[in-house]
Amino acid sequence: MAKNTICLWYDKDAEAAARFYAKTFPNSRVGGVYRAPGDYPDGKEGDVLMVEFIVAGVFCIGLNGGPAFKHNEAFSFQISTDDQEETDRYWNAIVGNGGQESQCGWCKDKWGVSWQITPRVLMEAMAAGGGEAKRAFNAMMPMKKIDVAAIEAARRG
Repeated sequence: MAKNTICLWYDKDAEAAARFYAKTFPNSRVGGVYRAPGDYPDGKEGDVLMVEFIVAGVFCIGLNGGPAFKHNEAFSFQISTDDQEETDRYWNAIVGNGGQESQCGWCKDKWGVSWQITPRVLMEAMAAGGGEAKRAFNAMMPMKKIDVAAIEAARRG
């Protein structure tokens, strides 16, 4: 286990979420699955309580803590992509598995965790600053899933 680990609170589907992330993103895997040693307010002995997993190189713990807390956009995973094919693959995996689209490259998985699927070309345009950044930004604003070709065209002017 890493010294610093992100803990994500799930109602009861931490293991399913971890397995989905492990199959969707490279450099991801499911580690230990820990079961409750006794009954607790939202579950019983033997239920999956915590799951250790790595998603795109980031160490995480999924905690099945019950329905008290929900995910929101204050936390998101940002996944950098190299091209439209990779952008489409991750976007479609998340949205197509019960998730939902949002704006500007953001989407949520079916457990409510927010994801930013961000092509590197967009971040490069923003880093360039000036007119290039402004054109890329303006092109991105009405998009849901980022269109790499449209961002590239905006960068060129």
